[in-house]
Amino acid sequence: MKTQKASKYDEQKNREIDEAVSRFSQHLMSNSKWSRLINDFVENADYFKKIQFKKVQNNIIGELFINEKSTFEFDYWQNGFEGNNSLGGWLEYREIEYLIFPKIVSSENDIQDLNQIKSIIKKNGQFDIEINHVELKLICYKI
Repeated sequence: MKTQKASKYDEQKNREIDEAVSRFSQHLMSNSKWSRLINDFVENADYFKKIQFKKVQNNIIGELFINEKSTFEFDYWQNGFEGNNSLGGWLEYREIEYLIFPKIVSSENDIQDLNQIKSIIKKNGQFDIEINHVELKLICYKI
């Protein structure tokens, strides 16, 4: 019975994601691109103090938790994160509309170097990036 409930939940979630993604005309990320990017985030974890994300299904902003001890050696990491985010549960890469890297990451004015983050991201290829004095945004979908 539990498996049947989980399966219905997964089907519902997939429908919601598919419906949300269909609103976008450009899909700028693939799972392999995500995997390479996340591996670089882990390898350069000292530069990534705060990573936020917006899901395609709603307007909620969550946070990814990645550090130098994060391991992505399991098959499911090819499709998304499990438990490494503030919203809990599974987060598929295809659910992420964009990532936000805020310059100021805490009330103590702790900052992250947006130019260094941009450089690390660009090592992996072409990405749609918006940067200003407040944040760097990595765009995954465009309307």
